[in-house]
Amino acid sequence: MSNSSFTAHANYAEGPPRQVPGFASLHRMTAMLLAEQTPADGRVLVLGAGGGLELKALAEAQPGWRFDGVDPSAEMLRLATATVGPLAARVELHEGYIDAAPEGPFDAAVSLLTFHFIAREQRLPTLQQLRRRLRPGAPLVLAHISFPQTEPERSQWIARHVAFGQPDGTDPARLESAQQAIATRLTILAPEDEEAMLREAGFNGVSLFYAGLSFRGWVAYAA
Repeated sequence: MSNSSFTAHANYAEGPPRQVPGFASLHRMTAMLLAEQTPADGRVLVLGAGGGLELKALAEAQPGWRFDGVDPSAEMLRLATATVGPLAARVELHEGYIDAAPEGPFDAAVSLLTFHFIAREQRLPTLQQLRRRLRPGAPLVLAHISFPQTEPERSQWIARHVAFGQPDGTDPARLESAQQAIATRLTILAPEDEEAMLREAGFNGVSLFYAGLSFRGWVAYAA
């Protein structure tokens, strides 16, 4: 791996733990919830697997699971390979979006910190394609940015999100720029809309299991 790739890998590994409240616990909860319904030799689909942090955490938690990780970034998939290291024998990586994923059927699926990058018009089709690849009753764990979309609550939550992820004393102009980026570049839905879309896509038993400032996490099951 080149020096620039090592630098990118280091920067990526530092980002989520700083930006996401309880990041390590989110991984632990995800593994626990999946294990309730996933066999010891289960096959797990990870959407948005670039970087490999959740792949590594889940593979360490469950030594019998096999993983298919999907991500549109070739560079991030290379970082994932480096992150999982010796666990790579149980991981197959695929470059692309959900349509690049194998057909399965999978015993479980995970998508952490990914859906806020998916355009609204692609959210439901993505969830439907996830559902189609899961055996009936298989768990899906999602976690990403989600908060009320009415004003002034929306602007307040954006400001909180940015403030949490920045060091104390950050230049106010930089904070303002980051808030503008969040407001215009990400697709953020209200929690009730997230849950309704999961049900529309063919999932039931939708339950909120994680709430960390601007982030929410759900577990749901393929109907």
